Amino acid sequence: MRRIQGRGAGVRAGVRTGLLATVCLCAVAAGCAGPADPARPAVVPPAPGAVPVVEHGVGRPPEALPALPGLARKEEEAGTEAVARRESETRAALETAHRWGLEAPPLKAPPRPATRPVLAQSQGVKLKEGRPPVVYRVPTDEKVVFLTVDDGSEKDPEFSRMADELGIPLSTYVSDYLARENYGYFRDLHAQGVEINNHTINHRNLKVLGYDAQRDEICRQQDQLEKQIGVRPRLFRPPYGEYNDDTLRAAASCGVQAVPLWNEEAFPDHMEWRYDDRKLHPGDIILTHFRGTDLWKASMPDLLRKVVNDVTAQGFALGRLDDYL
Repeated sequence: MRRIQGRGAGVRAGVRTGLLATVCLCAVAAGCAGPADPARPAVVPPAPGAVPVVEHGVGRPPEALPALPGLARKEEEAGTEAVARRESETRAALETAHRWGLEAPPLKAPPRPATRPVLAQSQGVKLKEGRPPVVYRVPTDEKVVFLTVDDGSEKDPEFSRMADELGIPLSTYVSDYLARENYGYFRDLHAQGVEINNHTINHRNLKVLGYDAQRDEICRQQDQLEKQIGVRPRLFRPPYGEYNDDTLRAAASCGVQAVPLWNEEAFPDHMEWRYDDRKLHPGDIILTHFRGTDLWKASMPDLLRKVVNDVTAQGFALGRLDDYL
């Protein structure tokens, strides 16, 4: 009887062993052959189409991840579009430059400064308490210079169109006695982004006038330009560059914030220089005038062509003076 019981126990043990083996085989087939290691997170297969996430020490390293379908292609297409856009802009700039007879397109000016440069006493800046600063050269390290145009006698639509198409910034200083017959021309310039600044009512030498007469010349033109253009000027240039302390005091009394003069004067066939090195320097102010063939034997576009070619050849861009003063 004991032998029979022993044989039954062995059978039962064999059955248990077989059942356990069967369960383990099923567990291996299901991917869970043993209990999860609490020190290691379980790896959950990503859902179809999901971006696989690889944690440190689990799965493949990041560099082994396959590229997402279509991503490389989209980046390549975006890069191709950017290159094509730059090439198109370059071709357009060349075509515009050649149409106006330039040797090369003008260099692009640096971005407008977030704040105007702080002016300190120097060779290019004269300061006096209670007076607007007198500026020959704007303090900047960037290769940018500034073209300024005075008086207002010649009102050549081709000049304003050329400046607009080429993106040439200008700062103008207008005398009423020359502009009053056609302020519409200067309103159009202003609509292009050109500031129309003060150059007195009658273009007189202010140094020979008393304070009251100087104030009348300056402040009446402030009022006239505000009426005609819609903006009261911040900048004022005395005719011939002649001024004294009364000039600056009068200008300050009617809202002038700076008095730009110049280091170079441009003509259609040459440039006149203040300094012997005969070179442009960062921040230089260039003077020229609204004059035509009756005085220059050349047109305003001829003048602008000469200036842009000279400035570009020296590696400079033309900036907008009103953004710096």
